[in-house]
Amino acid sequence: MRWLKPQSEQAETVHHGTAQERPKSNEKVTFMACFMGLVASIGGFMFGYVSGQISGYFDMKDYARRFGDADGSFSAAKQGTIVGLLAIGCLIGALVAGKLADTLGRRLAISAFALWASVGIAIEISSQHAWYQFAIGRLVTGVSIGSLSVVVPMYQSESSPPIIRGILVSTYQLFITLGIWTSYLVNWGTANMTNSASWRIPNGLGFAWSLLLGVGILFLPESPRYAYTKGRTDEARRTIARLAGVEENDRTVNDQINQIENKLKEEEVQGKAAWIEIFTGPRMLYRTTLGIVLQAGQQLTGANFFFYYGTTIFKATGLSNSYVTQIILGSVNVVCTFGGLYVVHKVGRRKALMSGAAWIFVCFLIYAFVGSFALDSENPANTPQAGSALIVFSSLAIAAFASTWGPIVWAAVAEMYPTRYRAPCMALATASNWFWNFLISFFTRFITDKIHYWYGLVFGGVCLALVFIVFFFMIETKDRSLEEIDTMYLLHVNPIHSAKWDGSKVPADSRPSDSNGQESEHDHESEPKNTAAV
Repeated sequence: MRWLKPQSEQAETVHHGTAQERPKSNEKVTFMACFMGLVASIGGFMFGYVSGQISGYFDMKDYARRFGDADGSFSAAKQGTIVGLLAIGCLIGALVAGKLADTLGRRLAISAFALWASVGIAIEISSQHAWYQFAIGRLVTGVSIGSLSVVVPMYQSESSPPIIRGILVSTYQLFITLGIWTSYLVNWGTANMTNSASWRIPNGLGFAWSLLLGVGILFLPESPRYAYTKGRTDEARRTIARLAGVEENDRTVNDQINQIENKLKEEEVQGKAAWIEIFTGPRMLYRTTLGIVLQAGQQLTGANFFFYYGTTIFKATGLSNSYVTQIILGSVNVVCTFGGLYVVHKVGRRKALMSGAAWIFVCFLIYAFVGSFALDSENPANTPQAGSALIVFSSLAIAAFASTWGPIVWAAVAEMYPTRYRAPCMALATASNWFWNFLISFFTRFITDKIHYWYGLVFGGVCLALVFIVFFFMIETKDRSLEEIDTMYLLHVNPIHSAKWDGSKVPADSRPSDSNGQESEHDHESEPKNTAAV
């Protein structure tokens, strides 16, 4: 396969340039683009709501009586299975989502996956005394949530105007935090009920989110890039113009259509993509691996450690009402994610992710040492200052996650791949997220029972490693089109200097290619290569 442009276009110049040097765009921040991003992000709300609600159930009397052990407690294996099967379902959903999104289209796939969640919710609500039935319901719901975690950011990234793409894709994470926060409030409101309404009401509300997204997405346009690949050129042009707030013949629209067309022609030369090409295609092993690592890193920052086991963790510090503490942490998560939308728009991806990982590293370091040396685990009331410190630094870690790794990873991974490979690569990267989500949710109880607060050093160590991974391997993609980002990877633009890269002088026929689809020696001479391998 070859990454060659048609001969008639080889004399053209790729007019990318730096963000400061590009001609002024006529794009506007439109209501339609914002509405599209918000409606699609309900998929994130469903993710957060289902993830957050489970931690509160284990302290509910009726739930413990029905599904717990004889003494009303939950063994590590049972609690881990109930929590973790959601992630297993999500892993399955993430792996199948890419193919279905390419077959049905982004919009119809989102609708189908959203409505599927109702099946799992029905299984959970109808559970009487069999804890495994409730766990299976979470598995079925997870297929929906995992699929949406792939297709929603894909749809948002392909549809959003470049000037607000980072913000709109990051709203997916914002809605995750809103979902978590809402689940905490609902759990707090029903926790004192002595019958099954205490957990069935929170579960039942999931039907509303499923229906809202499943029906609402049908009133929005299809992704213009998907529409163009299916030959619906006029529809793609209308959608781009509508979302950007310009006329259909505006230069901004023409530029994007030309970029999409040129990339599509390049891909047509190669023929139908085989799945193995996400590793063997031009510069694809690098990007596929990087996406997997970044999504795994989002989980290994440790935020879900607090969200899944928050009530258990803070009960151990001597707090009388751990539900209130979870609401506090959830509120920090929501507020700081709003800050994350500003960060991704103004600061960019690289600096934010590196500073966020360093911040979380420090928080977990203090968390581990305070919990291990200063907290009286037998009688926490004897060490109230240590308990307060744990809550403070847990909140600071969540604040760092919410403003950096929470929203920005979704945007960064969604931007990383060419159209030809976007669906399977995002599916694989998101599956990595859910795989580590499962490992954390299932094994946390076993690990904390053995090493207690030293568990924080595991997350802290990963965060330190992520600082260097982002620094050496991740390209800055702020304010660039998806096609331009693909070109940067193909030209081996050095990630360290990528924010200042100027593509305005790169001739179109200098794209690296050879008969095997691998980069040749035509790499852009003026840009230093990053020779390190992922």
